Amino acid sequence: MQYLRRNLALLFALCALLALSRCGRKGSPGGGPMDTTPPVLVRAEPPNNSTQFKAKRIRLYFDEYIRLEDIQNQLIISPPLKNKPDITPMGGARKYVEIQLKDTLLENTTYTFNFGQSIVDNNEGNPNNFLTYVFSTGDYLDSLSLTGAVADAFNLKPDPFISVLLHEIDTAFTDSVIYNKIPYYLTNTLDSAVTFSLNNLKPGTYHLIALKDVGKNNLFDQGVDKIGFVSDTITLPTDAVYVLNLFREIPNYGVLPPSFSASNRVIFGYYGDTAPEISMLSQLPDSVETKLTKEPGKDSLNLWITSNAVDSLVFTLRHPNLETEIDTFSVKPITKARDTMLLSWDPRQNLNFTDTVFLKATLPIVQIDSSKFKIMGQDSLPVPFTPILDTITNRVRIDFEKNNDQTYLIDVFPGGITDFFGETNDTLRNRWSTGSPDDYGILRVRIEGQAEFPIVVQLLDDKDEISRSLYIEQNTEVEFPSLPPGKYRIRLIFDSNKNGRWDTGDYMTKRQPERIIYYPGSVEVRANWEQVETFRIQE
Repeated sequence: MQYLRRNLALLFALCALLALSRCGRKGSPGGGPMDTTPPVLVRAEPPNNSTQFKAKRIRLYFDEYIRLEDIQNQLIISPPLKNKPDITPMGGARKYVEIQLKDTLLENTTYTFNFGQSIVDNNEGNPNNFLTYVFSTGDYLDSLSLTGAVADAFNLKPDPFISVLLHEIDTAFTDSVIYNKIPYYLTNTLDSAVTFSLNNLKPGTYHLIALKDVGKNNLFDQGVDKIGFVSDTITLPTDAVYVLNLFREIPNYGVLPPSFSASNRVIFGYYGDTAPEISMLSQLPDSVETKLTKEPGKDSLNLWITSNAVDSLVFTLRHPNLETEIDTFSVKPITKARDTMLLSWDPRQNLNFTDTVFLKATLPIVQIDSSKFKIMGQDSLPVPFTPILDTITNRVRIDFEKNNDQTYLIDVFPGGITDFFGETNDTLRNRWSTGSPDDYGILRVRIEGQAEFPIVVQLLDDKDEISRSLYIEQNTEVEFPSLPPGKYRIRLIFDSNKNGRWDTGDYMTKRQPERIIYYPGSVEVRANWEQVETFRIQE
């Protein structure tokens, strides 16, 4: 017992000595918790919510030093000012924001300055979220509001920084004002929100649109902007909540000046979904041949010419349905190399049981010789196949039956493919391998709810590219066999005009884009596994 007491006393003494030594050690005090408090507005000159506003300078005072971040994108002024105000501090830190107005303000008008997240504290960058400064040049502040959300008509997520514009409908209003007149009220979703709120509005009737405003001019530029619109007139006050689906329009018809892209090719670019009719006014020798083709996946046409020795060429480009849409161009030849034929395989290596093999060319294919094509299996036995020339897509489709765990070797010998200029291919060889059905999964999709047919059912891979697509005209279970393992998204396109594809909207004709909905979340497909998903459509 005495031994135990002595050891306890010794242990206590050692602990006391250690504590005293730590008390005397030099060190730095802890930094404490990080500051997460945003700057607070403590005073405004003139006061916020002022009436009979006549000032040229506004100052907003805060309880700590602040700086401005991305003020050009974050600050939304409604109604818009013709001349941008001077705002400080742009490069330093102060305890106030100063705004110097350059415009003559409208009479009896309520103005709102929404700063978004541009005002942050100087040390930690904590933002004062959506600080709004409001004043009226009249006797009272307008107090009505309008709320809603933005979505993308095609993509799962909308773009950031969507502008929401409210045009007043008066005697001068026409649908074309969105192209040439800045709206009376506007706001922006900024970089994270999908909802919007327009505040301090006056009673009246309005037209509501949303823009992905690439030019940041508060006008609709058809060539670059996405647009969403509400077809009906909006009357304030209202309790309705509006959803705006943004889409990119097909541009109106237009043509670009043609040019020689190579010494044997003239390229004709155009806008819209209608290609121009091209006529050559210049006379070419009888020995010179030409061929007009569509550039796959692009809004352009190629005119191929068999002779390099040509002078300037004159063309007319005519809209197929509008006689007044005629353009005339002169094209001068330039010193450039000829385009030559390059051939490529699609797919290149692994071959799924559902894949079709294509041989693509960069020059127009005019003839194939099937006797110069040969496919061999891994047992060195010939495989029956059918080569088909598709002149529209300018590729050769090669159909053959695919079996499990096989390697296929294809040869295309010289003379198998002849292009427009009479040139033929060198020997081509490619090899593909198929796997086992156990390497793939099966996905079945059942559609429930209020569905309007026909529907295009699409499966998107992890890069949001279309992996499979099926067209159904009645409610039936959809099967996607032989899927490589991975995560997929399911997309339904309600094909209202029954043309087998998604159609975008058109503002001037007030046509909304065809409806698209996505299955909530992704679906994981596993190898050697059959999975069934129920897609419930909710109105």
